[in-house]
Amino acid sequence: MTLFGIQILRAAAALMVVWHHARHESGMMAARGAGPTLDPGTLLPWWGGVDLFFVISGFVIVHASGRLFGAPGGRARFLAHRVARVVPLYWLVSLIVLALAIARPDWLGEAAALVREPGTILAGFLFWPAARPDGTIQPLYGLGWTLNYEVFFYGLFALGLGFGRRGAVAWLALALVLLVSVGALVPALPVPVRFWANPIVLEFLVGAGLALAHREGLRPGSGVRLGLGVMGLLGLALAARLLGDDGSADGVLRPLLVGLPSALLVTAALGPARDAAQVAALPALTRGLVILGNASYALYLVHPFALRLGREALLRLGLVPVLHPWGSVVVMLAGSVAAALLVHRFVERPLSRWARDHLDPGAAQNRVRPVPAPVPTGPRAD
Repeated sequence: MTLFGIQILRAAAALMVVWHHARHESGMMAARGAGPTLDPGTLLPWWGGVDLFFVISGFVIVHASGRLFGAPGGRARFLAHRVARVVPLYWLVSLIVLALAIARPDWLGEAAALVREPGTILAGFLFWPAARPDGTIQPLYGLGWTLNYEVFFYGLFALGLGFGRRGAVAWLALALVLLVSVGALVPALPVPVRFWANPIVLEFLVGAGLALAHREGLRPGSGVRLGLGVMGLLGLALAARLLGDDGSADGVLRPLLVGLPSALLVTAALGPARDAAQVAALPALTRGLVILGNASYALYLVHPFALRLGREALLRLGLVPVLHPWGSVVVMLAGSVAAALLVHRFVERPLSRWARDHLDPGAAQNRVRPVPAPVPTGPRAD
């Protein structure tokens, strides 16, 4: 059974991030004299797709781990599946970025300097927060900063799996609130602790709390969900006006102004679960968004490559003045979606399945059940 509304939100979160970065590529084209800069105003905080992802992640991890709470080997199985889901594609794109940093450092700007910092590069592959020479806590592949938070959350959650669902969420609340409090009160913390103590981690906790409430019987009606969705969008619109276009906010402002509206949207998405046949019967657009939600991780990781390839193609073909900035951004967005769907189907899924089968052999045995041999009905040949 699928909460298809959550899958659609995953697609929306990824598209928000892609749109945010596509606008930057539009600015790059304008700087090269290919047309005006795209200026759609501050309708929504497009960078807030990350915050929406964090709330969804907190929800999904608690919601989908029902059979693992208190089960023997539950922690190991959870971590094996998370590693299989997150690591292979991230390592692949990070290796591509590393190869580019060595072969064409002029393409990567300041990030190319990290080739002289092997410790920082290794830390990025291990999801360990480390500072670049300029002080930015970011891995070689810049988008990986969000995965450093994700993997930290997975580790905390795994520790709480033995406490049952309620106990695990209580453990997350205690650990994350304490960590954020320490970050606010204690100066000069070590880099990893300072990174993890960012109040943005509370967005995972909000999502986990929603999952617990859903399991305990939270089933808002369609009218309530519509109202929550409208409130969430209005809250995000307000955040865009207050926080601006770069998402920079100190302390708890970002989780308050973006995380809480994101939680309203997640709550609004808690409609009835559908099985595969019911999802297949949805309208084409809705079904397409569900499919894109399944590919949202690939979209998040590969879209910078697709956007830059699209930018260079449009510039070299002289299409930017014809398409205007809006048309150029839409073309780059469509290219990113197409690339993500292909990568999800032919790269991410096979890699994740291979990793899961090796890290958790029991999963492969449960997925592939041998078909019994037919019972002979005639006389034996011997």
